[in-house]
Amino acid sequence: MRHVELIKNVERDFAVTPDQIKKVIRDFHSEMREGLSGQKSSLKMIPTYVERPKGAEKGTFIALDLGGTNFRVLALELKGNRTSEILFSKKAVLRKDVITASGRKLFDFMAHSVKKIIKIHATEPDKTRNIGFTFSFPIKQTGINSGTLIGWTKGFTAGGVRGKDVVRLMNSAFRRAGLPNAKIVAITNDTVSTLVSKSYEDPACDVGVILGTGTNACYCEKVKNITKSRFANFTAGEMLINIEWGNFNKLRLTPYDRLIDKFSKNPGKQLLEKMVSGMYLGEIVRVVLKEMSERGAIFRKTDKTALNKKDGFKTEYISAIENDSTKELYHVNDILKTIGVSKSLYSDRKAVRRICRAVSKRAARLGAAAIAAVVTKIDPRLLKPHTVAIDGSLYEKHAGFSRDIRHALCEVFPTAVRKSGIKISLTKDGSGKGAAVIAAIVKNARDRVARD
Repeated sequence: MRHVELIKNVERDFAVTPDQIKKVIRDFHSEMREGLSGQKSSLKMIPTYVERPKGAEKGTFIALDLGGTNFRVLALELKGNRTSEILFSKKAVLRKDVITASGRKLFDFMAHSVKKIIKIHATEPDKTRNIGFTFSFPIKQTGINSGTLIGWTKGFTAGGVRGKDVVRLMNSAFRRAGLPNAKIVAITNDTVSTLVSKSYEDPACDVGVILGTGTNACYCEKVKNITKSRFANFTAGEMLINIEWGNFNKLRLTPYDRLIDKFSKNPGKQLLEKMVSGMYLGEIVRVVLKEMSERGAIFRKTDKTALNKKDGFKTEYISAIENDSTKELYHVNDILKTIGVSKSLYSDRKAVRRICRAVSKRAARLGAAAIAAVVTKIDPRLLKPHTVAIDGSLYEKHAGFSRDIRHALCEVFPTAVRKSGIKISLTKDGSGKGAAVIAAIVKNARDRVARD
């Protein structure tokens, strides 16, 4: 009976009540306001110099997407009636020797990949190219076409790039590759691109969210509320703000979260990300299972050392375990054997499924709380419809994650969600398509200035 109580305690630790969601919303609003005014805040609230599209933008634009092991080149035709068509989308694999060498080698590799892809797929290879660049690494942005790398993440260590304007580096690489007509006119990140991509189709879209290996969000803010900066050359009344919400820290941590944070590469930082994103959920489950086994609650008849390996329990296992409907939970048993737990009782497997459920449900409910905070920052009384564009492997592939987010939003805003006042939309390929749309926005703005 004692082991049943221990499992229940774990479930209580990870529970997020409606009252706790409301507290997260209040604290999130406070951090947003402080970040917008330049005060100390766990939310960076970075101006992006991007406005939402009007939906009438037309033309063919190239987008580059750098954010992981693949570098993607995409051509998007905007038809001017809130519809678009991907003309081609090609990937180039970034080898480890490329992402860890010199910055010049990395940018030259990307430029030559663009040249090769355009030569094969573009009908007019020598045409002037206005290119949008989704660059999903931390940058200090001082304009729509300027971004200085703060520091690499995701295993990238290319030298000579930190502190440099990556737009200039990319444009210089184009010239070296023999692409003088190719030019980066806009730089953005995957969150902003996701919002813009969906907003081109749906004018109610004013929030973009990434729920994958990492997590972040952006939203549409009135320029007059961004008091920490002045925008002399930005004439629109609204601007997209990159929240960098993974660093939100007004959260109730369990002992397991404290362990994860203590042994991470960035203790004390990215606390929301460590509780919500795919990079950490599997490790949270492993830490819980390890403690439960050490206390004799599970795996009493098997070797427990398999649970000692850091990151030995993959986040992708959680969804498979939660959705195992076999009589004896055979799929759970297979996964346990994969990680080195050779023998498990049916009661062990049930406990593992309950722990996975508790961890993933908390992640979804905290994600929902953050979404609710952002939507109500824009529209406190929810007088207008709001579409939230979400991309990322965790949201897309984890069965039940989207359902848990919706249930949590219904608890806080039952009427708004039921009447589609808050609509969640999976937006695939947003990071590529959005950069092309932003390039179109920039071109239209420049054309207006030229006419005036």
